[in-house]
Amino acid sequence: MNQDVERTMQALYAAIQEQDGRWVAQHQGLRISSQFQPIYSLPHRSPVGYEALARFALPTGEVLDPARVFARGASEDEQLQLDRLCRLLHVHNFVTQAVPNCWLFLNIHPEVFVRAAREAPMLARAVNTVEQLGLPMHRLVFEVTEEIMSQGALFEEAVERARATGCLLALDDFGAGHSNFDRVWRMKPEIVKLDKSLPRRALASPRIARIMAQMVALLHECGALVLQEGIEGRDDMQLALDADVDLLQGFGLGRPAPDLLEPQANPTIDGFWDLIEDRQMLGRERDDERLQPFRHAVLGAMARLQAGERLDQACQGFLAIKGAQLCFLLDEHGHDLGMRVHPDVQQDRPDLRFAPLDASGDARWSRRPYFRRAMASVGELQVTRPYLSLHGARMCVTLSLAFWQDARLRVLCADVDWGESDERGLDRPRPGAR
Repeated sequence: MNQDVERTMQALYAAIQEQDGRWVAQHQGLRISSQFQPIYSLPHRSPVGYEALARFALPTGEVLDPARVFARGASEDEQLQLDRLCRLLHVHNFVTQAVPNCWLFLNIHPEVFVRAAREAPMLARAVNTVEQLGLPMHRLVFEVTEEIMSQGALFEEAVERARATGCLLALDDFGAGHSNFDRVWRMKPEIVKLDKSLPRRALASPRIARIMAQMVALLHECGALVLQEGIEGRDDMQLALDADVDLLQGFGLGRPAPDLLEPQANPTIDGFWDLIEDRQMLGRERDDERLQPFRHAVLGAMARLQAGERLDQACQGFLAIKGAQLCFLLDEHGHDLGMRVHPDVQQDRPDLRFAPLDASGDARWSRRPYFRRAMASVGELQVTRPYLSLHGARMCVTLSLAFWQDARLRVLCADVDWGESDERGLDRPRPGAR
């Protein structure tokens, strides 16, 4: 077996050579070269890693699609050998440029990943080669797609053997097709790469943007860093920032190139930070201006309640403002006191499909942020982050105010519609749920 391993390594090295400071390979009449696309984190502003990509060219100079090249392999053994050749080439080109403290992301076909991990002598020889070249395994990130799960029990064995080498694992293209979190829990990747289609879909739909943010939060709970592919402009970066994504990759930050970048700040990201600071300030001012009439109305309603008026009378001023959803009153334990009042306008009435959730009954809201914050600061008006209300399953913010009435604490709550038209605001917090 060791002789077979050495013959394989000799064949790989016979196919590569150094030309003008870069390594190239020859395979079945094709010239193979390496390109690297930078991967950034917004806070660091400089590359923290590079994804290696193979480029295939005919003698005429015509460039071929890599997927087409791999698909034309006559056998699984040929595909495996080509895969190994590309990875060896990438490692050589990466270490030659001596950029410190960066990850090297290497794509590997699921079937190749499973087979290679089962071939212990070859795996050990590959690890030894990489480390002899000066690249410690903890700087290698192997990217696999969710197709690896189809390998059954072999998949888990392959993951364990690969992780034992000290490398990191990245699950690629998450969010495309039939992605699910069961696969993340089983594989436990250090990094999950969100499919590049997600930014396009999220920018077109505030609802998908909210789902994306919750998806990222769940991936973080699974112990994975989240990398967003397909970053092309500032809107994509803003979306990633809103969703709390850790790492970014895309043409808007850097195209694949043979040469690695100098370890310095990316001017596109620097310009983005300047822009976001300005927009955040404008966003806060815009939101404050939008909420100001509701603030005054809630304070007025409290005074009228203390004077003995009924809730529906006291809240008339609030409910007359466009965007008001409802008002309700809680006792000092968070129990709903049984009356909910809505605007007297047909189009703003609650959606009858959600009537079971709108009924006050004996509901208790003591764990909700709007109640807890109001009780912690009696007499001070509180405003929640945007969240999904049970009132018609719509986005809203809640203004809440704890006050004394007849020697008892009460909490006045007032919901304001925070609809789709404002959900792309740059200072929008990630929504919770009531």
